[in-house]
Amino acid sequence: MLDLLIRGGTVVDGSGAPSRRADVAVRDGRVVAVGDTDEPAARQIDADGLLVTPGFVDLHTHYDAQLSWDPTASPSPLHGVTTVIGGNCGFSLAPAGPEHSRYLARMMARVEGMPIAALEHLDWSWTSFGEWLGRLDGSVAVNAGFLVGHSAVRRSVMGEDAVGTAARADQVQAMASVLARSLEEGALGFSTSQAPTHNDGDGRPVPSRAASRSELERLCAVLSAHAGTTLELIVPGCLNGFSEEEVDLMATLSLLADRPANWNVLGVSALNPDGLEHQLAASTAASERGATLVALTLPHTMKLRLSFEPGAILDSLPGWAEMFALPVPQRIKVLSDPAERARLDAGAKSKEAGIIGALARWENLLIDETFAAANAPYEGKSVGAVAEETGKEPFDALLDIVIADNLRTGLRPPIGESEADWELRAKVWQDPRTVVGGSDAGAHLDMMCGAIYSTSMLGDGVRTRHLVSWEEAVRQLTDVPARLYGLRGRGRLAEGWWADIVVLDPERVGHGPERTRADLPGGASRLYAEGVGIEHVIVNGAEIVTAGEFTGALPGAVLRSGVDTDTVRAGGQGR
Repeated sequence: MLDLLIRGGTVVDGSGAPSRRADVAVRDGRVVAVGDTDEPAARQIDADGLLVTPGFVDLHTHYDAQLSWDPTASPSPLHGVTTVIGGNCGFSLAPAGPEHSRYLARMMARVEGMPIAALEHLDWSWTSFGEWLGRLDGSVAVNAGFLVGHSAVRRSVMGEDAVGTAARADQVQAMASVLARSLEEGALGFSTSQAPTHNDGDGRPVPSRAASRSELERLCAVLSAHAGTTLELIVPGCLNGFSEEEVDLMATLSLLADRPANWNVLGVSALNPDGLEHQLAASTAASERGATLVALTLPHTMKLRLSFEPGAILDSLPGWAEMFALPVPQRIKVLSDPAERARLDAGAKSKEAGIIGALARWENLLIDETFAAANAPYEGKSVGAVAEETGKEPFDALLDIVIADNLRTGLRPPIGESEADWELRAKVWQDPRTVVGGSDAGAHLDMMCGAIYSTSMLGDGVRTRHLVSWEEAVRQLTDVPARLYGLRGRGRLAEGWWADIVVLDPERVGHGPERTRADLPGGASRLYAEGVGIEHVIVNGAEIVTAGEFTGALPGAVLRSGVDTDTVRAGGQGR
């Protein structure tokens, strides 16, 4: 007898092949047939009029902490995601032990926008990467794999000297040994960041930013000796445009690792097609050397929510990091000082601010949420409109509102997107130098709900705009990321493969609005959005979502390198 029979749906198998009407039969966690079948089943799903696809694979999440208190990885499965990869951007919880818990918690709270109250919920008593992974076995709803973060490795070896200090040769060798052990224990690869926006809880550059080129090269070379591993990285040029030196560095790291290097993140705008092609040209140049660079790209415009309370992104403006390192009362004192306001404004508008400096057009910021009664009339207005009403300069008007809200004011940059943006995105999705993902789900919880990336792509890009076929969109969400990371038996809907399956309504698929939900440990809140039209989500043969609700089942697998992944070597992108 079958465990599950999905009857009469339109199968889009993830390979890009034409869809077809077929039954999908599941037994013991795997697909045993795709086609007509009369074998009885313990459970049947009527999929007439619905699409049946492989589960979506999100390569860029930060669910490392959340899975300890939320085994569903909500809300990602509500948007069709069945496999998540964490440990990105150089940030992981392990292998650093409990003596580093306070530093790592404050770092993750600062750089990834995770509430400190929620992070303090964690039991930080692991002493190795394998021990941390073992805690998740049998207790998660989704398939979850994790990279080793450079900052955690550096901290575990160098302690407080990890920040701002060049490593000695013996320390680099010790880091290589820690990384090798973590890979042997199941880590899927290595991640690192030199992004200027990444600062720790004290406002100082995160540990990985102090790494020399020789340190990066030594650590990436470790990957070549471990099957089924991969590399993820960020350099400053990922945000501001690659220099020749950065292209050379990324290609060299890919070659030393003998793995594709997935860089984060490629912005797409019809207003800057030359900048887009410049970034993608890095992959072309690397391929000429036998290396592989793949750009992570979002399929939609991310709607960010900013706040002066956590300060993420704002703290990367020149001269602002020190202010955000202060406790809230002292921060308010600085923001109330006219001389300090002038200094901060000048830094934000300086050439050194780069692309982040666009935020310094204060009049364009939208006031999304206020907390003080006096600020209620300003909700939904632009800072520019408030400045006109109050007769103040925009920056002064903004800071007066923020101070009255005790820094909690929610702000949104204006979203400017056109049909030309969407058309260009669709071309970028299909470019072999890119991979769709980058949701950042599990992080920046007060700023965005990244989990909507898949339903935005399907709802806005396919259902509404018809920019690509269902077959191509599903391939980009499933098989392309799965092949890039070598996920074994996942990413396609085929006989013998794991039964990670989504049943969705092509006439309704999309997502609901982002709403604040105070459901994290310690009463902390996050932005949350429901999926629309995602009817059934199945992981390893067990249904974890039915009609938009979690079932409570926890069938997810903890993915380990070389066991659940195949080796993808440099020179081929696995597409």
